[in-house]
Amino acid sequence: MSTGIRVLGIEGTAWAASAAVYDSGTDEVFIESDAYQPESGGIHPREAAEHMHDAIPRVVETALDHARETGDRPEAESPIDVVAFSRGPGLGPCLRVVGTAARSLSQTLEVPLVGVNHMVAHLEIGRHTSGFDSPVCLNASGANAHLLAYRNGRYRVLGETMDTGVGNAIDKFTRHVGWSHPGGPKVEEAAKEGEYVDLPYVVKGMDFSFSGIMSAAKQAYDDGVPVEDVCYSLQETVFGMLTEVSERALSLTGSDELVLGGGVGQNARLREMLREMCTQRGAEFHAPEPRFLRDNAGMIAVLGAKMYDAGDTLAIEDSCVDPDFRPDQVPVTWRARSERSEGLGYASGDARNREQTDEPELAPGRGDGPLQGAEAIVDLDPEAGRVTKHREAKTYRHPALDDRLRRERTRIEARLTSQARREGVPTPVLSDVDPHESRLELEYVGDRDLRAIVRGADTAAAADRVRDVGRHLALLHRAGFVHGDPTTRNVRVNSDRTYLIDFGLGYHTDHVEDYAMDLHVFDQSLVGTAADPGPLREAVREGYREAGQERVLDRLREIEGRGRYVEGDS
Repeated sequence: MSTGIRVLGIEGTAWAASAAVYDSGTDEVFIESDAYQPESGGIHPREAAEHMHDAIPRVVETALDHARETGDRPEAESPIDVVAFSRGPGLGPCLRVVGTAARSLSQTLEVPLVGVNHMVAHLEIGRHTSGFDSPVCLNASGANAHLLAYRNGRYRVLGETMDTGVGNAIDKFTRHVGWSHPGGPKVEEAAKEGEYVDLPYVVKGMDFSFSGIMSAAKQAYDDGVPVEDVCYSLQETVFGMLTEVSERALSLTGSDELVLGGGVGQNARLREMLREMCTQRGAEFHAPEPRFLRDNAGMIAVLGAKMYDAGDTLAIEDSCVDPDFRPDQVPVTWRARSERSEGLGYASGDARNREQTDEPELAPGRGDGPLQGAEAIVDLDPEAGRVTKHREAKTYRHPALDDRLRRERTRIEARLTSQARREGVPTPVLSDVDPHESRLELEYVGDRDLRAIVRGADTAAAADRVRDVGRHLALLHRAGFVHGDPTTRNVRVNSDRTYLIDFGLGYHTDHVEDYAMDLHVFDQSLVGTAADPGPLREAVREGYREAGQERVLDRLREIEGRGRYVEGDS
């Protein structure tokens, strides 16, 4: 007999009309779904809403029947205790159908109402089924692609697509080929017979872009490259990018746990890459069972139970849906009070202990030995003032792609590190470079990462250092290139200087969008690591304004307002 609460979850953000019953006493989840199948192309909002209008009553009634049949309550009582529904993000017409159904059921059954963020539910179902403490989450679905991690009472967006969701991007290629929706499973099947060809690989810090890859894939197909080869290379390139940024997020946050969410997570090759990456760096990986990866009401019901238990319910008049509902807008009320404290970082184990004792990271004379970053193994010799950096092979990537990236990035880092110093930006002096072995030898600079400073209690000291970074980035941009990965892990500080390191993702450009994206990467790393990011975000803008151009800051504000990953078509 269950002693927990029973939650009816309703999901309908885009294509899947779904209802579920979750019993917190037994941890059992029943899901009934009816997916919209467009006749051609991607999702059409009007048709999807019509499908929701017809299907939601059916799936809800099936879920309620299950609740009645498996429960032991009197017939006059409600078979469920709570109604939870997806408030967004998603297609407005679909969300409104779901919201109306949820409000009606809440009033009819006289039970509380809970509004759930669809993307946070993807993360929380992975956290729930894995038992992980504080994982990084890669959400990879049709209209979405981003990285989330928890800090200071909210899930922060550490990186995201700069244009379209990963599933939508793949569907655009398959529509060009003439395949029906959904395209992802067809690409996965065709890729089994393919061979690798080069496609663009676009990673900027922890953000990424798919539009150039898809254009190149379409052109390759039109030029006669076998479709199996294009599909194979699409998977190797796109999923390699997602795995790389996931590793960078683990490195930035100090977490050793990664969960996968979203319908594209059903792809076996993506799961294989993520698992191999985590194994290589000693992290744990978890992908929920397939029914929880695709859009489903089960994850809505599970998170709804947690929110209800925390007292996070909605009045009917406050239950409007939000098609642009970002995960970082959600107060995370359901996690333990100690987890929500302002000073807690992401990291567990040694990294968390280091933060709590305020011990400087990578301090001279500590004898830290080899350290594993997101891209490279770094050997430190503080007494000799030397750092040796080796970009090790990433076994999750195709060997040809991996070899190309490691050599290119080694050459770029050597060149731009020296050029930045000529522009007046403090950087390590380069003493040796071997691009064939992907190895660099550089001067040891600073006594800790900026991450250790911004996580501390001295906001004024952190603001001074962040202001320096703003000035440094402005000097780079005036010289016509970007750093490419200016996170708080790639800034080193000592008593009087603030250094930029690791220029491997940098490139020359005269586009204001690229300069603004460089700032955006650093801004997001502050949000993801600082105890109090607000003053620091302003400080970097102040520093940039001193040496840079206001038009770049104008474009940064535009980027921040796009809400890029909320998309209606596929």
